[in-house]
Amino acid sequence: MKKLIAVVALSTVTVLGGCAQQGLYGTSYSRSQVGQAQTVRYGTVESSTPVRIEGRTDGIVGSGTGAVVGGIAGNQIGGGSGRTLATVVGAVAGGLIGQRVEQASTERQGQEITIRLDNGQVLSVVQEVDNGQFFRPGDRIRVLGQGRSLKVTY
Repeated sequence: MKKLIAVVALSTVTVLGGCAQQGLYGTSYSRSQVGQAQTVRYGTVESSTPVRIEGRTDGIVGSGTGAVVGGIAGNQIGGGSGRTLATVVGAVAGGLIGQRVEQASTERQGQEITIRLDNGQVLSVVQEVDNGQFFRPGDRIRVLGQGRSLKVTY
């Protein structure tokens, strides 16, 4: 029963952590971007290629929760110094498993969009796919932002 509770807790926290990740698509903004002036350029999509955006591996949710759950599970095994060793091994293994689960749950479908701007310049921007809608060659779009922080929208 205790193992079932541990698995349910790990799954719940990991799923919630994945839901909390900010979207990487053209219509999402971080708090620091709100109210900031952006350059707007217009262009046409030349191509759009599906890509995979890797999930997070730096979050504390997956590894931390996994370590706690693994430690609790390991502590249920054996007695004396064997129990201590099982607790440590369980915590380490749980942390590694939790990190992998978090990475898998935060992975996103992306697209690499190649754009020919009206001034003739060609850009490539990678961003998350918004609601399953890929940009298509010939679409007229706007490129918002400056330097390394660009978003593509209609």
